[in-house]
Amino acid sequence: MAMNPDRPLAVVTGASSGIGYELAAQFARNGFDLVIAAEDAELDTAARSLRDLGAEVESVRADLAEYEGVERLYETVRATGRPAEAVAINAGVGAGGDFARDTSLEDELRLIRLNVTSSVHLAKRVTRDMVARGRGRILFTSSIAATMPGPFQAVYHASKAFVQSFAEGIRNELKDTGVTVTSLMPGPTDTEFFERAGMEDTRIGSGHKDDPAEVARQGFEALMAGKDHIVAGSFANKAMAQAARVTPEPAKAAASRRLSEPGSGE
Repeated sequence: MAMNPDRPLAVVTGASSGIGYELAAQFARNGFDLVIAAEDAELDTAARSLRDLGAEVESVRADLAEYEGVERLYETVRATGRPAEAVAINAGVGAGGDFARDTSLEDELRLIRLNVTSSVHLAKRVTRDMVARGRGRILFTSSIAATMPGPFQAVYHASKAFVQSFAEGIRNELKDTGVTVTSLMPGPTDTEFFERAGMEDTRIGSGHKDDPAEVARQGFEALMAGKDHIVAGSFANKAMAQAARVTPEPAKAAASRRLSEPGSGE
């Protein structure tokens, strides 16, 4: 792909819709070219829209829940011949329902591969390159779900707790390298997440949701400022994250259950 070498390059995963697309749009509006990745056909439409914003865009249709998908994305980035100045590791999926009686083991293991394993895999590849150059920015899309146990989303909440801890850990490791790591922690956001997770009948799935464009704007600004994290979206999200610091785990689990229990939104 012929890209303008004077423009920085950003990589965004899960960029076909939702927060991922809006993050990519933030990069495009701020002078970046893009390598974007997702597994669905919506990626082509997203790429066209991002080009209309002035970016050169390389799109990679790949399943990042699989090792080969992450490697394909990374090799595409390398093939541009340009360093990735920023990488937004955003791709993720949910799985709602009763762990013992309702949910699919296959779905939950795939969730772990996408939310956890692929995040580590891609971060391993790009951080080594960034440290060698002495510069770079990494954004992980975590969640306020990382701050509490999640009945009826048990594996999802655990996956985001991993991402949050991982981001904070490597941020500290990289503090003297010129590479920054930022965690984006949204609350319920108006994306396809709840539909795909089978949670439309829950209180959280049917309730108020934040604008993904606003969440992405806050995440982009935090990334560019080198912040360690940003609780994005509504004031309620920030209040929930603050309360989670002092609330006992059983109480947090009970509160989370009221939001995520199947049928609670009816």
